[in-house]
Amino acid sequence: MTTAADSPGFLSPTGVEIAFLLVGLVTFGAALVTVTTRQLVHAALWLVVALGGLAVEYLLLTAEFIAWVQVLIYVGSVVVLLLFGLMLTRAPIGRSPDADSGNRWAALAVALAAAAALVWVVVDAFRTTYIDLDGAPSGSTKVTGESLFQNWVLPFEALSVLLLAALVGAIVLSRKAKAKATTAAEEAGAGVDVDAGVDAGAADAADAADQEGAR
Repeated sequence: MTTAADSPGFLSPTGVEIAFLLVGLVTFGAALVTVTTRQLVHAALWLVVALGGLAVEYLLLTAEFIAWVQVLIYVGSVVVLLLFGLMLTRAPIGRSPDADSGNRWAALAVALAAAAALVWVVVDAFRTTYIDLDGAPSGSTKVTGESLFQNWVLPFEALSVLLLAALVGAIVLSRKAKAKATTAAEEAGAGVDVDAGVDAGAADAADAADQEGAR
């Protein structure tokens, strides 16, 4: 029987708990820089750091399978998709003042309210839950698969639709940019042809005038 004195407490943290806190602070800082920087490429790269920090947190919680899924799907797919979208739409490499919004304080208030609600829900749901890091792994493929396809199958399918929509959106944006570039090139070529025709006509008129003067 486990008494209150034998249960783990916050006043005697272990090395894993200290590492979890430090990695969490780094992840929070990377996420904060991601949403505050005005350089789109830097935001995507800082997003890699934030998602990688979450993967480390999963590893510290003995959820190895979820950690590698985090790396493969989010770091290896979503961020790469964002970078391809930035390249295909020819996003500026430097600072982008127009990427900032004038509703910064409203966005900050909404973000703080959402963070407070999320923290309250998580703390209330897992108030008495403690993960035994020395026991059987709770993040194995079998345990995760059973929980995913029994309790979380609808959010899993919604995430796949979201990724598909992001991919289709990147393709549509790239095709529009290519069509605009082709149209601009055709208009520039037509302008060159008109100018060449005008110059040739002027030269012919000058030659005709010279011939009439010679007569």
